[in-house]
Amino acid sequence: MGTLLHTYKHMPCTTFNRVFAFIYTCAILTLIYHHLLTLRHSTTIISVATTTSLLISDLILAFAWAATTSVRIRPILRKACPENLEKVIKTKDFPHIDIFICTADPYKEPPMNVVNTALSLMAYDHPPEKLSVYVSDDGGSELTLFAFMEAAKFAKIWLPFCRENNIMDRCPEVYFSSNHHGSVKLEILEEIKTMYESMKIRVENVVERGEVCPHYITNESQHQAFNKFRKPGFTRANHPTIIQVLIEGAKEQDNIGPVMPNLVYLSREKKQTSRHNFKAGALNCLLRVSSIMTNAPIVLTQDCDMYSNDPQTPKMALCYISDPLAQPNLGYVQFPQRYHGVNKNDIYGGEFLRLLVINPVGDNGLQGPHYVGTGYFFLRRAFFGGPMSVVLPEIQELRPDHVVEKPLTAQPIIELAHHVARCDYENNTKWGFQLGFRYGSLVEDYFTGYKMHCEGWESIFCNPSRPAFLGDVPITFIDAVSQTKRWAIGLLEVFFSKHTPLIFGTQHMGFLAGLCYAHNTFWPIWSIPITIYSFIPQIALLKGLCIFPKVTDPWFLLYVFLFLGAYMQDCYDFVILGSTYKKWWNDQRMWLIKGLSPFLFAFVEYTIKHLGIATQGFNVTSKVQDDEQSKRYEQGLMEFGVHSPMFVPFTTASIVNLLALIIGIIRILTLWSFETSFLQLFMASFGVLNSWPIYEAMVMRSDKGRMPTKTIVISFCWAFVLCGAASLIL
Repeated sequence: MGTLLHTYKHMPCTTFNRVFAFIYTCAILTLIYHHLLTLRHSTTIISVATTTSLLISDLILAFAWAATTSVRIRPILRKACPENLEKVIKTKDFPHIDIFICTADPYKEPPMNVVNTALSLMAYDHPPEKLSVYVSDDGGSELTLFAFMEAAKFAKIWLPFCRENNIMDRCPEVYFSSNHHGSVKLEILEEIKTMYESMKIRVENVVERGEVCPHYITNESQHQAFNKFRKPGFTRANHPTIIQVLIEGAKEQDNIGPVMPNLVYLSREKKQTSRHNFKAGALNCLLRVSSIMTNAPIVLTQDCDMYSNDPQTPKMALCYISDPLAQPNLGYVQFPQRYHGVNKNDIYGGEFLRLLVINPVGDNGLQGPHYVGTGYFFLRRAFFGGPMSVVLPEIQELRPDHVVEKPLTAQPIIELAHHVARCDYENNTKWGFQLGFRYGSLVEDYFTGYKMHCEGWESIFCNPSRPAFLGDVPITFIDAVSQTKRWAIGLLEVFFSKHTPLIFGTQHMGFLAGLCYAHNTFWPIWSIPITIYSFIPQIALLKGLCIFPKVTDPWFLLYVFLFLGAYMQDCYDFVILGSTYKKWWNDQRMWLIKGLSPFLFAFVEYTIKHLGIATQGFNVTSKVQDDEQSKRYEQGLMEFGVHSPMFVPFTTASIVNLLALIIGIIRILTLWSFETSFLQLFMASFGVLNSWPIYEAMVMRSDKGRMPTKTIVISFCWAFVLCGAASLIL
């Protein structure tokens, strides 16, 4: 038996999942029959309207459950064996890797954070002459360039320090903030830490001033670079291409001799008259420029706030890419996004455990996990058509098999790199449609991976015990929901396009894989049943109307089974992969809130956009953290602080549910029998239980993160309007 580079095993819950799926499907069909039967015997308009709304909600929930179940049919756990890699492939034969880092705003994405990410990736345990790091600055900021000029100097000390001392935490900020320094001599540690802190102060001073001070510019090369930012008419939305080779590895050495990785800064040309296609456009520009300069066969895409947490990560990726027994159509290897600084119970569900771990484990048994933006090792060839049908770019130098024979700074290389970074270069080409990262959705990562899978590529999910990458999570509620709304709009763009997974996806990938993709694109549609179940049973309870079976009715048991079955299986999915019950509870709470907030707003915004009333822009999520906000986040307090229309629906729902529960209890004590209104009381109680942090923010807190008074007043007004309107109708 040959040397194993990776192993895999089926999860033990597979058989149970399949049996339960059959039983639960029968229960759903029975519920639909019950709704139709009730609708047939309805005698009033109110009864017909209520039953119809519940039927629509349950049909949507049934489809959502089926889509979720598709990832439970064949879940597979994989494990890489990097210790065996050098038995199969010699270090000198390791392939070249091009690393892409995207940033867009030096104030929302602090340059020092981006620098730390880049330094951690440059310090990989991979031959340095075979690493190239490309930084795309879509903000066109001299602040970011200055930060990376400083990083290039510090890298000459930092990289050999990490190699000599076998450091695991190769992100400088993380390493110097920890107490795990191994056997490093104290004087050496203090010396390097002082150099890092000096660099950090210089960079942060420049960002605070908003310009690069003249005394920081020390040579003619830097003068020429920064003068490009100071030409008349230069703005972040209107400027020429800027390419600056900060480290040319073949010509530069660190302080002990070996060559360095390449480090290249890129700010693509932008004009207000040309479409730039947001992050997908920036990635395609990186793909072309890197093709001209290095053209490595492997490309790693990395978010600017996701630093490397394990220097062995490239070796783990190569365990799949280099294994002759792996899938011949392997397009990329995915590592999950994991996060540091998540509070104990993850109050915002910021780990996205279902999206980033649970679902990819299930996808592993099908065509592979979906691309969700960062931590992906692509084969460059996967960007140029399907495995059996290569799509050739317009020039030879962009082909994935092109061999670069000139140094990075050779004049022909620099000139051609500037040419392919022009804002009009893609006009009348296949870029974004058949080549590179795909256009047509704000979620360019999801859409790109989806199209690759439809073309025949496969992918692999690698989830090592030590996270390969760690990043920041939003610590304020507005950042959490704004980020989700942007994703939801992009998913709707795919769902309602000619490439909808339900038709296009199932035709090209098969039914289960297509359903897996539909699971994500269906996110915003959850807003319909969540909104209906958050208001209609509760308002009916306020008016004394019973819309569900009595406790003594056999149909009651059907509702109990469907609710408990779905929730217990979802909880099991979380716990079996290492999460906790409290984290699961907060995740399901956030899912309900998202249905009433970002999903609902995305659905509305997408609709009015396609009616020609509004257009959607791209907002960068802030990575800046306030000390007071961080403290409240660590204490498990939700951070509202500022008024937002997205806070109103779930605050209104929390008020309506509380009123319904109080009135319902009073009615039971005076007029009703408990068995008649149990299900509606349970839903109101469930809503109140999930809304506890909202009540706390409305009434019990006095800190800056409490619910704004404006939001509370508007929500109360809406709650009374809804209840008043119901009084007139019911």
